Amino acid sequence: MFITGAGGFIGSHLTDRLIELGADLKLFVKYNSRNDWGMLEFLSPEKMKNTEVISGDLKDPDTIRQETKDVDIILHLGSLISIPYSYLHPRETVETNIMGTLNVLNAALENGIEKVVHTSTSEVYGTAKYVPIDEDHPLQGQSPYSASKISADKIAESYYLSFDVPIATIRPFNTYGPRQSLRAVIPTIISQALTKERIFLGSLHPTRDYTYVKDTVEAYVKVTESEQSIGEVFNIGSNFEISIGDLTRKILSLIDRDVTIEYDQSRIRPQDSEVERLWCDNSKAKEMLNWSSATSLEEGLMETIKWIGENPDLHKAEIYHR
Repeated sequence: MFITGAGGFIGSHLTDRLIELGADLKLFVKYNSRNDWGMLEFLSPEKMKNTEVISGDLKDPDTIRQETKDVDIILHLGSLISIPYSYLHPRETVETNIMGTLNVLNAALENGIEKVVHTSTSEVYGTAKYVPIDEDHPLQGQSPYSASKISADKIAESYYLSFDVPIATIRPFNTYGPRQSLRAVIPTIISQALTKERIFLGSLHPTRDYTYVKDTVEAYVKVTESEQSIGEVFNIGSNFEISIGDLTRKILSLIDRDVTIEYDQSRIRPQDSEVERLWCDNSKAKEMLNWSSATSLEEGLMETIKWIGENPDLHKAEIYHR
């Protein structure tokens, strides 16, 4: 089994779970001169001893093709996922997310891969035209990031329809939990609330549907195992929406600190780019995969608060992370 983006937040948790299940893994991480494996560094050497870690770049088709010659399944999680970063660097976002996916699909076609699990995102839906959002909801490219993911999704769909590449697409809504970077809102709120007297945030009214990372990982496992999943797209979310403002107040109540919330203009998306509402209809995943979110928001937040509190040096709460 070959996992792209294995050093990321979800990728490291998925790696952890698949090792528990006894899977034979090759892990693909972004090359850097420090030989840093990202969040895989939190897995013990004992746990990692039977895995192979390959450093490279998704944009290099030769590496992807060569390293997938001897694998049966590809779990494709690798991408640039920051929306604010995509405003600043749209070309890099497009090249990584679209061409990286194309390279994975071409390798799968050439090497006869048994299954590709392609990772989408709820951002492809844009602001909800109706709720809850099912898999038939229109796709809207409200940011360079979401546009790049829509393109990657459609290329994956085309390889299934045109070349019979066995592809299943998983579409997580907002996943959160330990090891997540401060480019996401929940660790941003928690890290500031634990260390500062004021929290700086952007818009508080948009709603999101949050899923704890262990539940998202179980969805990957079920999609990978299910024969019915090929050719399908699955929304993965909790079927519960909450505004960023209400989420912030919930986190502050769990931390039990009296902290002021302040508006930060630099964190605001362009007006027409802001996704105002995301609320997941997860009924397809329930029916076809027997999957549902098992962790309550309060339970997941407490686990995340605990982890961030125990790893303060990993978070620079005074900086806006794009």
